[in-house]
Amino acid sequence: MMEIRGLNKSFGGNIAVRDFSLEIEDDEYLTLLGPSGSGKSTLLRLIAGLERPDTGAIVLDGKTVTGTPPHLRGLGFVQQKYGLFPHMSVFDNVAFGLRYRQIDPVSDQRTVNDRVERMLELVGLEEFGDRMVGEISGGQRQRVSLARTLICEPRICLLDEPLGALDANLRERMTVELRRIRSALGVTFMHVTGNEAEALAMGDRMIVLDAGRAIQVDTPHDIFSRPANVQVARFLNAYNILSGSGQGGAFETAGARLAMPPGVSGAVHYVFRFDNVAICDPDSRGQSGSAQMEAEFIASEFLGSRVVYFFRRPDGGVIEAEKHLSAVDPRGMRQGEKRILRWPVENVLLYGKGGGMLRHEPVLEVAQ
Repeated sequence: MMEIRGLNKSFGGNIAVRDFSLEIEDDEYLTLLGPSGSGKSTLLRLIAGLERPDTGAIVLDGKTVTGTPPHLRGLGFVQQKYGLFPHMSVFDNVAFGLRYRQIDPVSDQRTVNDRVERMLELVGLEEFGDRMVGEISGGQRQRVSLARTLICEPRICLLDEPLGALDANLRERMTVELRRIRSALGVTFMHVTGNEAEALAMGDRMIVLDAGRAIQVDTPHDIFSRPANVQVARFLNAYNILSGSGQGGAFETAGARLAMPPGVSGAVHYVFRFDNVAICDPDSRGQSGSAQMEAEFIASEFLGSRVVYFFRRPDGGVIEAEKHLSAVDPRGMRQGEKRILRWPVENVLLYGKGGGMLRHEPVLEVAQ
């Protein structure tokens, strides 16, 4: 449906988007993850037509729309700050696009009423049409903004960190709501976020952006289980990343010599997931097929369904171990206690000097 070809955009010599290409399909939910300053919002503005690329093209249904004004592209844009009219009711905010769009404005009041009422029902605000924007909550304002965009039936709906201003509970509820609404309408969503959990939970496909460049495009499952680049692993906030040197089945790092998968050379990053780490007593015996390191307990963080434990490595760095309370009971440890941290060698991911993954097939099991 849409093809983005080699977009580049700089501001004052600073590159915001670099050689970005992507094919966007009908009826899919895309999430775009990247840190602050990675070019996420600029990319969205380029697609929407609010910025003009230095080079590259945007093609919609076979027609180049790179120079087409935003209101003629057939796209919707939901901003983080909602952009609602405070002097209008919820109903009139949603109806605004129908009444005043440049192409085929709707003047028949009965048609406006019917379409606005259906859209308010879809977003769960059918009882709020007469309310003023200042009389509803942040989550409700977010849904009004979404309804105002979707009522004009855009081909693609662009969402710029739509959940960023919401509290944690409301963010979780809106995660479910956005997927339900998108599925009901069959509209493609492109959702920008800096939150890795949000990106993983919502996308059919996920794009990881760094320094304006897409460094991995894949399903959330494949990105989480096999980050193509050590930078992707960092963004996911689920992996311990140790730097050092690996040759001949051993990795020298952090004042330790760790077992690593065989047949791999040139590794400079040794990566394993928080939830793959088993916490063992200091006198426990080593296990075949496992790597291990002695570490000193620092603290733990209770996060409701799971506990994250922090340990100091021999070189002073930190290793994290995550335990889900549905699987194991929490561990009680005093600060400074020594423990052996152990993880399966087959689950270790190895990355080379350029940051790319070295060939290895992990078996992603959760440590008990």
